[in-house]
Amino acid sequence: MNDIMTSPITSPPLSIAAVERETRLSKDVLRVWERRYGFPQPVRDAYGERCYPADQVDRLRLMKRLMDQGHRPGALAALAPEELTALYTPERRAPADGAQDASIGELLELIGTRDPAAVRHALRQALARQGLERFVEQTIAPLTTAVGSCWQDGSFDVFDEHFYSESVEQLMRQAIAGVPTDRQGPRILLTTVPGEEHGLGLLMAEAVLALDGASCISLGTETPLLDIARAASAYRAGVVALSFSASYPRRQLARVLAQLRQILPASIDLWAGGTGVARLDALAGVALLPTLDSGRRALAELRT
Repeated sequence: MNDIMTSPITSPPLSIAAVERETRLSKDVLRVWERRYGFPQPVRDAYGERCYPADQVDRLRLMKRLMDQGHRPGALAALAPEELTALYTPERRAPADGAQDASIGELLELIGTRDPAAVRHALRQALARQGLERFVEQTIAPLTTAVGSCWQDGSFDVFDEHFYSESVEQLMRQAIAGVPTDRQGPRILLTTVPGEEHGLGLLMAEAVLALDGASCISLGTETPLLDIARAASAYRAGVVALSFSASYPRRQLARVLAQLRQILPASIDLWAGGTGVARLDALAGVALLPTLDSGRRALAELRT
């Protein structure tokens, strides 16, 4: 019994999909590094699929943060874990300026206390005080960016970001359900493509578009491309709107959009929004909408 009580708890290896989610390094990057640098060194599960021990996941997460600071992956892969730790310098965020920045700072501090009830209460209060439109634009949009920065600089763990996203998504779904539906408004089908599991950006877009009179049909996240095209026709949507987070592999983005554009009827517009498309080059037949304001403008043009 004593041996059981004192034995250390070991984390099981994570699948490659889980590692992609936890580190924001794509599956392709992980495989290329394995061949090119000899790291990571995954084990295989009972089905022959790659699995990554917890210590390798921690090292990959630190390498990603160092890459965000400008270091090259080849040099980082050759360093021992203690050398990576010594090399990493957490970025310091500038002090908050103005009432809005102060409120974002307060919410960040509250998330850092890891008091779920207090965080949810503060978010509900902000929604009640601001209304859905201002809540999305003035609180959730900048707060989500700030939470991502906290993950990158090490202030928050991955599970802190996951808790934040889940809490906001629950609150946003409840609020969107209360927005009156304009049956005469443009029909917009919202979803993400396979591999893009982040749904918060999708909910933010749905809230803004619904408030501006669009009739929104959300399929949630990770809908196969052929199903997106079939659903758009079945629901008689005039627009398919996709959301891409900054973690979605940029080199895959243009290819996925081109494939979907090819299988969608020409009469259906294709919109791609979110921070993931901010630096994407123009694509024929695709409207790139990196901000909520650009989405609202696109909807206004569609209505006219």
